[in-house]
Amino acid sequence: MKLSDFKYNLPKTAIAKHPVSPRDKAKLMVLNRATGEIEHKFFKNVVDYMTKGDVIVVNKTKVMQARLFGKKERTNAKIEVFVLRELNKEENIWDVIVDPARKVRIGNRIYFNDNLWCEVIDNTTSRGRTVRFNEDAGDIFKAIEKIGHTPLPPYIKRDTSPEDKNNYQTIFAEEDGSVAAPTAGLHFTPQLVKKIEKKGIRIVPVILHIGLGTFRPVEVEDLTKHKMDSEYFEIPEETSKIINKALSEKKNIFVVGTSTCRALESSVTADGFSKPNFGWTDKFIFPQYDFKITKKLITNFHQPESTLLMLSAAFAEYDFIMKAYKKAMKEGYRFLSYGDAMLVV
Repeated sequence: MKLSDFKYNLPKTAIAKHPVSPRDKAKLMVLNRATGEIEHKFFKNVVDYMTKGDVIVVNKTKVMQARLFGKKERTNAKIEVFVLRELNKEENIWDVIVDPARKVRIGNRIYFNDNLWCEVIDNTTSRGRTVRFNEDAGDIFKAIEKIGHTPLPPYIKRDTSPEDKNNYQTIFAEEDGSVAAPTAGLHFTPQLVKKIEKKGIRIVPVILHIGLGTFRPVEVEDLTKHKMDSEYFEIPEETSKIINKALSEKKNIFVVGTSTCRALESSVTADGFSKPNFGWTDKFIFPQYDFKITKKLITNFHQPESTLLMLSAAFAEYDFIMKAYKKAMKEGYRFLSYGDAMLVV
């Protein structure tokens, strides 16, 4: 397939700037691949499509408060440092993006407060830098959490608010490491989880730390030539065990989000079962991909020409997903991170 196949017109008015409250009151569009039927529900109705013994897989990554604002030594120039990922825990070395980049060179120090500063030790790209945080800063993740700002996606055109720190985090979030939320998981509430578990459905975690690549545009028309950014993932042994038991018993595996899907599909045994694993994945899923673990997919409505839309199209079939997007636009569904949800069965 070609990049241009995934082009559609997304009006700014369709992009959600804030989530609904409560979270499970978001709309849910249900796509039935067997019948071609499209239903309109609310997210809290997702439990009605599940039966005892089914498994739900979620991404337990936690969004870092990745936007730091500091001042350059001597000049006091204002610098934004967007932290991407930890490279070396012992040495406090991180990959970051700086803005304005022209003012930030190797050897410069950027001060955030009396307790936290970093020194630039390498240039990686035009805006990318490798930095070392000060030795006595303690736990850098905790320091970032304290002074950082929520990294809302660039298409949400407004300032962050204190509410975003909670809103842009799933209830499953445990492990620091993402600069974007696994947004399909944002719709779950503690009340809905209780209802799901009461029905005899297991919820199990994986980790895939989402990087800025999730927003990076695909720049090649021939999709086979696109290269995904590598992201760290983990599939715990217990998660694989529960998934494989359900697969053996012909139960459904509901996969929450494209990040969770990519993690699961990155580690599969030769006979099509889940394999415990950890490491880095650059798996790119687009039509025609043969899914091994994912039986049902919960996802959001994604940007035109995005790898997330391509994965959704690979699962739901291209014509069906594009028809659904057209209908969603007509029916007033809210798009992107804070928007409504889709269940493909």
